Amino acid sequence: MSRPSIGFPGPAGRLSRAGGAAPASGAGAGVDLSTVLGPVRSQNTFEETVERLLAVIKLGVVGRGDRFPPERELAALLGVSRITLREAIGDLRSAGYVESRRGRFGGTFVTYTPPAPSRVELRRIAVEDADKINDALTFRMAVETGAAQILAQRGERGRDGQGRSGERIRDVLLTRLGAVNQACPGDYRRMDTLFHLAIAELTGSSLLASACADARVRLNDLLNAIPVLQRNIEHTAAQHTAIVEGILAGDPRRAQRAVAEHLDGTAALLRGFLE
Repeated sequence: MSRPSIGFPGPAGRLSRAGGAAPASGAGAGVDLSTVLGPVRSQNTFEETVERLLAVIKLGVVGRGDRFPPERELAALLGVSRITLREAIGDLRSAGYVESRRGRFGGTFVTYTPPAPSRVELRRIAVEDADKINDALTFRMAVETGAAQILAQRGERGRDGQGRSGERIRDVLLTRLGAVNQACPGDYRRMDTLFHLAIAELTGSSLLASACADARVRLNDLLNAIPVLQRNIEHTAAQHTAIVEGILAGDPRRAQRAVAEHLDGTAALLRGFLE
């Protein structure tokens, strides 16, 4: 499979640097924000709203310079009042994660930049969260191999879980594959996240997409603390390509095996840095 030559698509195909934010249910080549956010269900509404918005920012689903959907749409996605949403955004603004702009092209824009890789931070995370890291790696293996298997099965029938065509699946996967395989080290983690989340979203299961996002959130700080080298990008490019080939071939076992090999490699890399 040749590597596609493509431009950089905005996350979820709805969040724009230059102006409008299209509806959250749009069909852009990326991750649907609604599958990552979902409605807030706990009694601690404010705290969970902040947590969910922060996860979306740290994962890069809404990247630096991108705009969140309008307040009305975002509140509906989260199932919270606009007052609660405004308070949550105010907290994030005070902490330096977002900024609010007025005018025709105004709104809430992400200003967060992931911290530079740090061995000190890596050791801190390893000491404080050793058990949680192993749990998160196991969780990620289960949900992401399952997502690839299911999507490959959808491909066999020529439709995804929401009735979209196999051509649509192919376009999204090749777009995300090109973006991650051609990413520079500084943007690699974000593009890698969007690649993996797109696979889960294309299954048509919001629960599975949410689980995959949750698994990534649990490892996000650790992954960001590890430097990304160009040779690592080149090595994982072959693994990402194998995942897409298995899915597009409609071969569930092949797709599942490719994801498992890729995640085993990532886990080995993490453990190597932690030792």
